[in-house]
Amino acid sequence: MDQETINGAPVTEDQIAAWAAQAEQGFDVDALKKRGRGRPGRGAEPSQVVALRLTVDELAAIDASAARAHKTRSEAIREALAAYVA
Repeated sequence: MDQETINGAPVTEDQIAAWAAQAEQGFDVDALKKRGRGRPGRGAEPSQVVALRLTVDELAAIDASAARAHKTRSEAIREALAAYVA
């Protein structure tokens, strides 16, 4: 069986024991809630995830265009949609 890793580093029995001990001591829930969850918001309202199907060629074209503009795939798609609905 392959050894489990986190960010490429092996997870040891000692590390698991340390995590278990930390969990048994309890966590500061207020501090965890302040940290936030998930990706940062893009505005005042929550964003909605929309799934769509694209071919390999369509994704490659989007990725190439985004790379030329030094943008992420999502940024390129959002900008294209904004231009389309404007």
